Amino acid sequence: MWWTTFNIDYHVEVDHHFYSVPYQLMHEHVEARFTQTTVELFFNGRRRASHARLPGRGRFSTQLDHMPRAHRAHAEWTPSRLIAWAEQSGPATGRVVAGILEHRPHPEQGYRACLGLMRLGRVHGADRLEAACHRAERLRSYRYRTVEQILINQQDRLPLEDPGPARPALTHENVRGATYYEEAYADAPHDREAPRPAPDGDGHGV
Repeated sequence: MWWTTFNIDYHVEVDHHFYSVPYQLMHEHVEARFTQTTVELFFNGRRRASHARLPGRGRFSTQLDHMPRAHRAHAEWTPSRLIAWAEQSGPATGRVVAGILEHRPHPEQGYRACLGLMRLGRVHGADRLEAACHRAERLRSYRYRTVEQILINQQDRLPLEDPGPARPALTHENVRGATYYEEAYADAPHDREAPRPAPDGDGHGV
């Protein structure tokens, strides 16, 4: 048993993992009690959350009813759905989204950034988004902020100096494509392991 505080969002760190509690308890001190199979989180002596204890290190367990309402909409998106959407703009956009998801400890941590790219596509158009993602890919920068700055500075309208082939992000053994996520997330339970959803916003700062 130990006392713990919120790490990020509405998750607390217990034994090198992150477990959700109701978001109303953010910034509060909660008490963690755990066995080999269960983690329970208490506030003012009352149990506020119970999770199956996770193996390994650095994993997340998130319950939907712990999320603010605005964040629950993110749970409707899956990595395969995000990648499929991105590929409608073009292959480079698809690879950047796959890279964002791959470079986070858990793909769902990249949802906010990917949804931010979606907003950029609505504002600037699919062709400019694809060109910006192509340039970001050349920079090996799989980040929302990079794509946003390329569009703001209209660097997507400039020719690329090096016309060589882009890094094959979707085929690299460490970067998973839509097919992987369709398999990995098939039959996922409603209350599955998940990372903390990102704070409200359109992707700024990621």
